[in-house]
Amino acid sequence: MPQVRVFGPGKASPCAPTQQFADNQNVPFDWKSGALADGLACYRKGEFFLAHEFWESVWVASANPEKNLLQALIQITVALHHMQSGNRKGAEILMRKALRRLEPCPAHLGEISVPLLRDGVCAWLSTLDSGAESNPTASPQILPAHCNGPAKAGPLY
Repeated sequence: MPQVRVFGPGKASPCAPTQQFADNQNVPFDWKSGALADGLACYRKGEFFLAHEFWESVWVASANPEKNLLQALIQITVALHHMQSGNRKGAEILMRKALRRLEPCPAHLGEISVPLLRDGVCAWLSTLDSGAESNPTASPQILPAHCNGPAKAGPLY
């Protein structure tokens, strides 16, 4: 279970998980509040490890198909954390695993547009596959299911 992480002398990160869920607890799949919203805020700030911690606290108590989607999101965040740490190969491996996990997901799951997320993961991987020395600069976007594409999409919440 996630614990509050301390950053600097006596300072907790604003994205430190504080909510814990018991196994098999019925967890609401709500991106507007709670651990999912907190993880999304961390994801958008580039605090990928902390986003993973929030989402993992929900994942352990979830059931499929949402559990599968959350595992893909967790793999994406850990891949991005690896990239921040300079582990390009580890990032690529995890991003490809996330893409495989997203393949069977319906188009709209847990209020998320899965096709747009998959497209973002594919674009991210294409940058790596191009052989460019530079790393992908944009993280795959997590957008609401009602969006038709990134140009029209706003934040999830």
